[in-house]
This record gives sequence, C-alpha cells and structure tokens, in this order.
Amino acid sequence: QVQLVESGGGLVQAGGSLRLSCTASGRTFSAYSMGWFRQSPGKEREFVAGIRWASGSRAYAEAVKGRFTISRDSAKNTVYLQMSSLKIEDTAVYYCAAGSAGWAPADFRSWGQGTQVTVSS
Repeated sequence: QVQLVESGGGLVQAGGSLRLSCTASGRTFSAYSMGWFRQSPGKEREFVAGIRWASGSRAYAEAVKGRFTISRDSAKNTVYLQMSSLKIEDTAVYYCAAGSAGWAPADFRSWGQGTQVTVSS
C-alpha cells in the first residue's frame, strides 16, 4: 500500500546534470531510511546513495561521492538525487527505495519502478 514513483530520468551529455525525484504515496509510510540504487545490464543492483529520514545523515557509494547529492523533503514524502558531472558509466536504471538500517538491497522493502538515466558522449 506504499508506492514509490521516480521521475526525472532521461538522456544527458557526459559532464551534465540531472535531478531525480521519488515520491511516496499510500495509506501509510514508515521508513528508517531512503535510498537510491542503480542497475545496468549484466550487473547486480548497487547502492548509490542513502539518507536517514529523521537525522538527514547521508551515505554514498565511492563511485558517486562528490558528484551526487541525496536530500529529502519530509513534508512532501519526497527524496531527491542531484546528479552532476555525469559519466557514461553512470548509465543505468535508477530505483528509489524505502527500508531499514542497512544499505544493502535486502534492507529495503519498498521499491519504485525505476527511471532510465542515459549518459552519452
């Protein structure tokens, strides 16, 4: 009964920026943390960035540290991923998720449908 919907994906040139949004809706929403994951063909779904809902503390994968910023708007039940200095290797389907204490995919119980991000040269 909790739905997560991503938006903001698209095609962008290398070095450019893109901002993803994920909005939660439904009768109830309870999450310790929110996160962004991505998956490319032939690869496992990997953690990109996460945020603790109450404290706002953040975590980032080494591959995106310094380039991506995760934030949340509690009143809107929305989490954002600001992506800058995009590289071709950032191309993937990006998913937002709501979960518990860890940053592994298994720690997240609710998932969005994904949004495609394609970075071109």
